[in-house]
Amino acid sequence: MHAVRLHAFGPPENLRYEEVPDPVPGPGQVRIAAAACGVHLVDTILRSGTGTGPIPPPDLPTVPGREVAGTVDALGPGTDPSWLGRRVVAHLGTVPGGYAELAVTEAARLHELPDGLGFPEAVAMIGTGRTTMAVLRMAGLRARDTVVVLAAAGGIGTLAVQHARQLGATVVGAAGGPAKAARVRALDPDPRLLAVDYARPGWADEVRAALGADRPATVVLDGVGGEPARAAVGLLAPGGRHLVYGWASGTDGRAMFAEGELAALGIESATLVGPAMQKYTGTPEGLRELEAEALAAAASGRLVPAVQTFPLARAAAAHRALESRGTTGKVVLVP
Repeated sequence: MHAVRLHAFGPPENLRYEEVPDPVPGPGQVRIAAAACGVHLVDTILRSGTGTGPIPPPDLPTVPGREVAGTVDALGPGTDPSWLGRRVVAHLGTVPGGYAELAVTEAARLHELPDGLGFPEAVAMIGTGRTTMAVLRMAGLRARDTVVVLAAAGGIGTLAVQHARQLGATVVGAAGGPAKAARVRALDPDPRLLAVDYARPGWADEVRAALGADRPATVVLDGVGGEPARAAVGLLAPGGRHLVYGWASGTDGRAMFAEGELAALGIESATLVGPAMQKYTGTPEGLRELEAEALAAAASGRLVPAVQTFPLARAAAAHRALESRGTTGKVVLVP
């Protein structure tokens, strides 16, 4: 089979498309003939070897990737034979091996794909989707909210915008660049969705004027951090909530404020990263519940994940695009 392997930590160019032996499933395992392989920002951190995160650096050489969808083509000893030939998706956990034509995982990790759900979309929901479900549970959005979603054209942001609009909330979808803002605008023609480019100077003032004094922001969902986060939090009314689930800019949004500054403004700021996320994702049962919820939302059409695909052989290009924030939605490799 072909796979993408990393022999040395460093830049995206260190990802090499190679021919390697086919993996063999062990007891209780299956092998998946992959049709879609997910790429996560954590993958870029692990590849670089310079960052810290929830997953320890792998032994080298390694095949990166932890999200796979495809068809079960082989079974290990003792595995339920009914899995053979079924369309499935799985999150491999902390075990790598996803950037490949064939991937092995425990049968207990499998979800059978609902009818009508494509492989790339399933990959988007098994990882990014389950995180979104946790974010939305903790956010507790209501119809009367005015929600600012940063990185609104990203994998989580796109789903959060759809969810908030379906509740009837007013949504400000802020994305970096005019092309991404246009993608946010295309999510819903309703005027209660404002799509803005947070890279444009004065964007927050334009939003403030558009919302008016009677409709200030009540919630900021922040996956960007940095200056966009500071501007977005400035739109919140007293009693508003700033919920952080990432910092694509490299700076946690909470670090943009002096100690006690947010409390003095009557704004609650909380993180959904690390220990706080353990409330929903700390057990295998909790993870599976979130995964099933995300897959069901996509299968029903309630949430439609945004997906950007690259050929498996161009995994390095996918990493470069993701790191430069040049992607829209979930990045997926297609063998």
